[in-house]
Amino acid sequence: MCLGIDVCALMATLFIWCFFPPLQWVGSPCGLHGPYIFYKAFQFHLEGKPRILSLGDFFFVRCTPKDPICIAELQLLWEERTSRQLLSSSKLYFLPEDTPQGRNSDHGEDEVIAVSEKVIVKLEDLVKWVHSDFSKWRCGLHTGPVKTEALGRNGQKEALLKYRQSTLNSGLNFKDVLKEKADLGEDEEETNVIVLSYPQYCRYRSMLKRIQDKPSSILTDQFALALGGIAVVSRNPQILYCRDTFDHPTLIENESICDEFEHLHLFWPLHNSCTGRTSVLDPTGKLKKLVSAKS
Repeated sequence: MCLGIDVCALMATLFIWCFFPPLQWVGSPCGLHGPYIFYKAFQFHLEGKPRILSLGDFFFVRCTPKDPICIAELQLLWEERTSRQLLSSSKLYFLPEDTPQGRNSDHGEDEVIAVSEKVIVKLEDLVKWVHSDFSKWRCGLHTGPVKTEALGRNGQKEALLKYRQSTLNSGLNFKDVLKEKADLGEDEEETNVIVLSYPQYCRYRSMLKRIQDKPSSILTDQFALALGGIAVVSRNPQILYCRDTFDHPTLIENESICDEFEHLHLFWPLHNSCTGRTSVLDPTGKLKKLVSAKS
């Protein structure tokens, strides 16, 4: 009888592992604070395929089955060492028509509005929110496909990926994360949505106007970056901008939200969307960089 129970338990465990593979951190820790260990990326499975999300990534989510699709920006990943909880913080962006005030004549066609409060959820709940079918999402500035085969010359693609990650994440080393993505066959080219600040968006539109008669591959050139462009390596990038926030009326009622970790706002990475730099605010109000996990 005991053997039968053990076999059943084993079969149940194998079933869970096969259909609900465990979440795992990717790359080395990037910071420590008290019982919290901070990380740069994690791996999960979406529709049976492994996928990695890292800090600064934008991706589509649906908070509940009845909610509209929105964009999430992954801003913080950490583990609570005593409870072994894997947690995340994201900033959510909604289309104006999906906010209580609705869309009006002041909103731009490529504009999204951010939820005023960051959303803290367990990783297991975040992956349930991730939405893979975004075929109906038609918003955003389409800059045209970039000829990424030209990026293989002289290590240009690797240099641009390093540049983008460093500007998004205050110089954190993402080499180990990029290697894991490459090993999975997951490419940064698949990332096709980016939310900019309004000044960044204006500079980007101006830059596109100046090089409109040039080949699309110039979008990955240092010349384009100097003109105010961004490190675009996606095949069909969708560029949006955000300049306003709103209070989401029902998000706080979502059972996945972890209110007990709200105190972490004292140590929150403050992402400056104009400079792309990230820092940490300590309890005294002073800015400091994340402490190395090795120190």
